[in-house]
Amino acid sequence: MTTIALSLHILGAVIWVGGMYTIYVCLRPALGALGRPPDRMTLMRAVFQKFFPWVWLSIVLLFASGYLMLFTVMGGFAFAGAHVHIMQGLAWIMVLLFAWLYWGPWADFREAVDGHNWEQAGQDMVRIRRIIAINLPLGLIVVVIGASGRWWT
Repeated sequence: MTTIALSLHILGAVIWVGGMYTIYVCLRPALGALGRPPDRMTLMRAVFQKFFPWVWLSIVLLFASGYLMLFTVMGGFAFAGAHVHIMQGLAWIMVLLFAWLYWGPWADFREAVDGHNWEQAGQDMVRIRRIIAINLPLGLIVVVIGASGRWWT
């Protein structure tokens, strides 16, 4: 059971953090080649529409598998190392930021793109980019902590 939980935990982190990395570091800078803002905004709407359900699934996998391992393998919060507490705290911050992005700027961005309000869509995209610019480094830090934490002394 632990192997399955750990595997799901790793997959959740890879999908969420890897997706943010791909969007922020690779896709977003390459969008300039599309030229017109409507083309860029329409593409990003489609990308986020496909990616965000995977983020929600990743969040469920991460927390379900993480708490399962915390209580069945580690014996609960009192017996978990500092790395587990740090990882959990940062993960909750990431979830709150994503929820804010999802129900705020993302909802506004969808509405703007669907209404062909490209100026508003551009402003909403800036808001989305800023949240991802915070969540991506947090996610990378959590991955490093998760991979190295059990060897902390």
